[in-house]
Amino acid sequence: MAGRLLLALPILLFLLLVGQCHCGKIGVCYGRNADDLPAPDKVAQLIQQQSIKYVRIYDTNIDVIKAFANTGVELMVGVPNSDLLAFAQYQSNVDTWLKNSILPYYPATMITYITIGAEVTESPTNVSALVVPAMRNVHTALKKAGLHKKITISSTHSLGILSRSFPPSAGAFNSSYAYFLKPMLEFLVENQAPFMVDLYPYYAYQNSPSNVSLNYALFSPQSQDVIDPNTGLVYTNMFDAQVDSIFFALMALNFKTLKIMITESGWPNKGAAKETGATPDNAQTYNTNLIRHVVNDSGTPAKPGEEIDVYIFSLFNENRKPGIESERNWGLFFPDKSSIYSLDWTGRGNVDVMTGANITSANGTWCIASTNASETDLQNALNWACGPGNVDCSAIQPSQPCYQPDTLASHASYAFNSYYQQNGANVVACDFGGAGIRTTKDPSYDTCVYLAAGNKMSTMNSTSLPARSNSGPGPVPCAKCLATLLPMLAPVMAAVML
Repeated sequence: MAGRLLLALPILLFLLLVGQCHCGKIGVCYGRNADDLPAPDKVAQLIQQQSIKYVRIYDTNIDVIKAFANTGVELMVGVPNSDLLAFAQYQSNVDTWLKNSILPYYPATMITYITIGAEVTESPTNVSALVVPAMRNVHTALKKAGLHKKITISSTHSLGILSRSFPPSAGAFNSSYAYFLKPMLEFLVENQAPFMVDLYPYYAYQNSPSNVSLNYALFSPQSQDVIDPNTGLVYTNMFDAQVDSIFFALMALNFKTLKIMITESGWPNKGAAKETGATPDNAQTYNTNLIRHVVNDSGTPAKPGEEIDVYIFSLFNENRKPGIESERNWGLFFPDKSSIYSLDWTGRGNVDVMTGANITSANGTWCIASTNASETDLQNALNWACGPGNVDCSAIQPSQPCYQPDTLASHASYAFNSYYQQNGANVVACDFGGAGIRTTKDPSYDTCVYLAAGNKMSTMNSTSLPARSNSGPGPVPCAKCLATLLPMLAPVMAAVML
């Protein structure tokens, strides 16, 4: 028996490695339109300290590319719109660029994507027609170097490439872009490359707050569901609705197998007086919820459970960018590399929005019932938390540790806090329609212990898939990959036991 087990171990290990499927990835955009940023080598150190594994830059700056050598960080580089003409006209231009800007640093620097142009339909000059010829020339150059299957080519787009995005099922591309869009989509399919798009629920909210609520834009559980009248699909957040509008637009052109990658998404931490939604709290809430959504492979209503890769915009505030105040304030870090607000890149930790620090012990924040809330509001919020909110409310049942005092406010406080801690400990997760309020005083008493980040949340009863961390030394099997793996292991184990 022991011999058979030993013989089976290599098989089991192989299957485990095979089972480590691709799950949604979270990266960050490293824009450099600023005059106060740290040197590229210092930025690379910051990226590693944060355990970020995927970075997007917008050109092929040699200092930046060299800084990421031997870091294990996968780099997405770009060909700016200003270079598209030269890249589209002559193959020799691209060959020289590849020889000088990519080959000397690869594979020490793990360049995995090249974007050809950025949001070309938004460009002041019409360069759309140059995208596909440039893509083909870059592909030819990569093929000569034997890298065409190791480095993926695509192009990024704004949501403005659609003529219609609501309801999601009516998503359609602007017909005026058909002359370059169809051949580009064919190129992507042929080369198994994703359709890249930059999505910003912030702008949907900022431009139309009467139609798009802040809760809906921030992934808040308190948001009102939006139902697509054509499909009956229920949308709980704007991000999913925007992704699905792209999916339906692709499907309408019979490109339904194309993978969608989000190359920019985020939330500004500061804005002009009229940009009331641009705050550090909202930025932290959006990005925290976005990361959790991605690493849990939540998918979208049209494609539930499907992984999607997202790059958060942006690493730093960029003080040289033109436009309104928020344009310069999308950063996660100040130039001195200190955090503007804390962000857990694994999608599993909790963050104290009040201090901007990671909570690592019970000395954090808790959520309790507001003394100003009516009994009706408290009861409705309690019913929601213990029902759709997936909170384990067994501790407030008769004879259990938190049943006494048997008051609505006490029971609601326990349920509110459990939901708050399970969902990022951010300001939105303690709203409950105004019935909840945060406190820095631990409300625990006697044998009734209120959850806090750092406690073992044994009462958690979440229906979401286990989060997948991108910060470890290697890939971690996601839940659906393990579900696929287990049936494969069963016959192996059965054979071993014979």
